[in-house]
Amino acid sequence: MSRIGKMPIEVPAGVEITIDKNLVKVKGPKGELTQMVDKDLVLKQEGSQLIVERPTDQKRHKSMHGLYRSLINNMVEGVSKGFEQKLLLTGVGYRANATGNVLEITVGFSHPVMVGLPPEVKVTTEQVKGQEPTIILQSHDKQLLGQVAAKIRSIRKPEPYKGKGIRYATETLRRKAGKAAASK
Repeated sequence: MSRIGKMPIEVPAGVEITIDKNLVKVKGPKGELTQMVDKDLVLKQEGSQLIVERPTDQKRHKSMHGLYRSLINNMVEGVSKGFEQKLLLTGVGYRANATGNVLEITVGFSHPVMVGLPPEVKVTTEQVKGQEPTIILQSHDKQLLGQVAAKIRSIRKPEPYKGKGIRYATETLRRKAGKAAASK
């Protein structure tokens, strides 16, 4: 049995789960999310726990078991606590400015790059003297948050020689020595 799939999902107070055939709706203080679940899987709600069960040990059922349990768990966590992703801008003159749901990024191009964000994602920027400018993204939808962060990072990916670019705060960058070190 899947180690992840067999774990029950704890539903905190204030979060409401509605199961309609294979459509799961999760509603909480931060927002509302929906997810279609594979028709073979069985969802059981027992008190403050939600259990995902699979009918057989087929390979397809095993893979769907852990996947949908994780997706539903992320939905419950998102509508109750929310998710946050931080991006760091490394480079001279690199900066970011948020106005509503539009992010203006200056990262060494001849023009600032404007990024429109979906309404579910909240953005703030920090520019503390002596530290790298930081973009903070917050949302109740983990998948959407990851897509938006990846889109922003793709504007100027960090390069391996000087480390300039946009990177995740948790990302470790492998640096290369350069051609001067190789010739010695």
